[in-house]
Amino acid sequence: MLFDDTYQTITKPSEGFFKDKGSKFLAYAFPIDNELDAKFHLAALHELHPKAVHHCYAYRLGADRMSYRMSDDGEPSGTAGRPILNTLYSRNVTNILVVVVRYFGGTLLGVPGLINAYKLATEDVLNQSETVTRHFFSLYELTFSYVQMNDVMRIVKEMELPVRSQNFEMECKMVVEVRVTLTEPFITRSGKVEGLDVRLLGQ
Repeated sequence: MLFDDTYQTITKPSEGFFKDKGSKFLAYAFPIDNELDAKFHLAALHELHPKAVHHCYAYRLGADRMSYRMSDDGEPSGTAGRPILNTLYSRNVTNILVVVVRYFGGTLLGVPGLINAYKLATEDVLNQSETVTRHFFSLYELTFSYVQMNDVMRIVKEMELPVRSQNFEMECKMVVEVRVTLTEPFITRSGKVEGLDVRLLGQ
């Protein structure tokens, strides 16, 4: 199989901590689905820690290594966001945001010291996190009449498709999750049910 549709992420927010020469590094990890989630958590942490000198972060979305963002937030270039992101890569987790909030302790740590501090703070928060395997999927809306109900339900059951919503009135509608690796067989099987309308809602 060329494409693996599974990925590792964390189940819920967690916190970590690292201290060096008086500087405190408070690490926060959040499971996220998109950039808006990341912005929400960043704004909340700015409110929680208004006096912190730096709010450095990195987040990663999706399976490739291209969907990410990082920020040194005033620290020397490459000493904060990059070590956080590299730790996410080395732990092979995605759809995750890690923010490290720094309170300066009065002593400069230097470039190696900063890289080490942000890396270890990130490792600590990931050690506190519970990881879980999830699947990349697309949402499809199925529209059909009562007559096709059995055929549609057979596909849903045999392919083990999670049902997001269903509405059985004059016209039946159902929204299902289809794992990326199952898309082709799903489309093929759906095409054999006469009168079944399948619409892609999004990833």
